[in-house]
Amino acid sequence: MNEWTQDVLGRLSQANEPSEVLAQISVATRHLGFEHCAYGLRTLVPFTRQKTLMFSTYDERWNHRYINAGYLQVDPTVAHGVHSGTPMIWSNEVFREAPQMWDEARSFGLRVGWAQSVFEPDARIGMLTLARSSEPLTAAEMLAKDPWLQWLVHTAHRAFCGLLGGSPLERLESLTRRQVEVLCWTGDGKTSDEIASILCISKPTVEFHLQNAMARLGAPTKSSAAAFASRLGLLN
Repeated sequence: MNEWTQDVLGRLSQANEPSEVLAQISVATRHLGFEHCAYGLRTLVPFTRQKTLMFSTYDERWNHRYINAGYLQVDPTVAHGVHSGTPMIWSNEVFREAPQMWDEARSFGLRVGWAQSVFEPDARIGMLTLARSSEPLTAAEMLAKDPWLQWLVHTAHRAFCGLLGGSPLERLESLTRRQVEVLCWTGDGKTSDEIASILCISKPTVEFHLQNAMARLGAPTKSSAAAFASRLGLLN
């Protein structure tokens, strides 16, 4: 830990708004040789109403264009980030399937970039992106800066999540052991009769636990309850 990281952490501890967090992450971004930073937080449940929040120091014209053009849905860095925690470095090949977006991004000085995601067990994903207008990222630079980049992505994620909240788990009561069991077997495709036989309990008892689990998860069916609980890591 050096002086600038301690200063960033100190100021983040006093941040009360996402804009204040972004300002401090931007300070760290410049220390690492980049001009811009962006952070996105995606909540993966409910499955059909996934929510994404975005904050960046990019030119506001590009931010508006990105949203209005629907680039969030075709951005290859986002597609990578929702499935992998491996860092991604921007390149022509990365943006091969989104050439218009890539051309427009570069017109706003976003030519060199690095992005990495952090996964939470509560079905939230945070992704930090650092960008600059020139000087390609070399292997030597990435090796030298990797510890600081890892520190920054996790620091940014913790700071933003601390203010944004929104974890699906915050709205849920804990599932009982028996509810977890019946949801696990439901997820494996077992019927209530089969689960009753497996667990040596009555079918009405199985249905009782399923109904309570559905109510706690806000799920309309037992299958969606099992899927929801699995996504939240409640069946592990």
